[in-house]
Amino acid sequence: MPGGTRILTRADVLRLLPMGDCIAAVEAAFRDHALGRAIAPQVLGIHVEGGGFHIKTAGLLGERPVFAAKVNGNFGDNEARFGLPRIQGIIVLCDARRGSPLAVMDSSEITALRTAAATAVAARHLARPGATSVLIAGCGRQSRSQLAAVAAVRPITCALAVDKDPLRARAFAREMTAALGFPVAAAPELAPAARQCGIVVTCTSAQGIVLQDGDVAPGTFVAAVGADSESKQEIAPALMARAAVVPDLLEQAAAIGDLHHAILAGAMRREDVRAELGAVVAGCAKGRLDEEEVVIFDSTGTALQDVAAAALVYDRAVRLGAGLTLDFQDGARWNAAQVPAFRVTM
Repeated sequence: MPGGTRILTRADVLRLLPMGDCIAAVEAAFRDHALGRAIAPQVLGIHVEGGGFHIKTAGLLGERPVFAAKVNGNFGDNEARFGLPRIQGIIVLCDARRGSPLAVMDSSEITALRTAAATAVAARHLARPGATSVLIAGCGRQSRSQLAAVAAVRPITCALAVDKDPLRARAFAREMTAALGFPVAAAPELAPAARQCGIVVTCTSAQGIVLQDGDVAPGTFVAAVGADSESKQEIAPALMARAAVVPDLLEQAAAIGDLHHAILAGAMRREDVRAELGAVVAGCAKGRLDEEEVVIFDSTGTALQDVAAAALVYDRAVRLGAGLTLDFQDGARWNAAQVPAFRVTM
């Protein structure tokens, strides 16, 4: 292991973590979790005025065991009030044998990419083979990564976009048509658009139902991405109850995901869940059973995804010499060659 702790910015992460590689790393992490080759993920959520913080931890027990802890702040009014992103934070990656901090890196881009990568893994294993159209509900920053990730694993030929702000949906459609090379169109209403598409991705910050029971056609794959705290909800409990539900992590989804709301409503029990995504990826459980089944991926976001992506970023940073190196154990001295690039503001 190289000495010191690697410090990596958002720009470093963007350069070192292509979507396709992130998808592969996240898929491997879900498989390892199902096969007992991971440190069990944990999550702690703290609410404060205007938003909150969550801490997510997990580790991978491969040839080089690693552990990661992510601290994210989530403040919905940040852009309007301060001109800052809604989600900000860091990931600390550690050697899981010695406890040494290997890297500290910006978490915002990893969070966006790994969340989309999980959707792609789920779409690969749970969507109908013939599904070639996507609806994106909610056209914020995360939606761009979501559509790109699904297109990386499925032969998508067209997409629709819906947002409570029609101008944002149209801007998203123009941008993603240019970026991905297939037509993306803004749709005025969610339900008719959802019934046209074989894949539906909901990535909103809604605290109430976005997708109702009658809004999807038979055989649809739904990735429910928005509910990452107990106050958020996107999927009607009745739709959850009639679908095959595959969460990223059962306990977490039962506590903070759309599964949480279905259980509270009496529409589902934990025992009604088909399987965790990792079990499907590892071949330990069935995912989709037939072409007519509606399958819902309840994506609450897990540190398994974070540690997989962070480990990949770190390995590439070491190989390419990216980022700055800080020795916390030796007077916090920067690598001498990097001092000119480092500025302290008081």
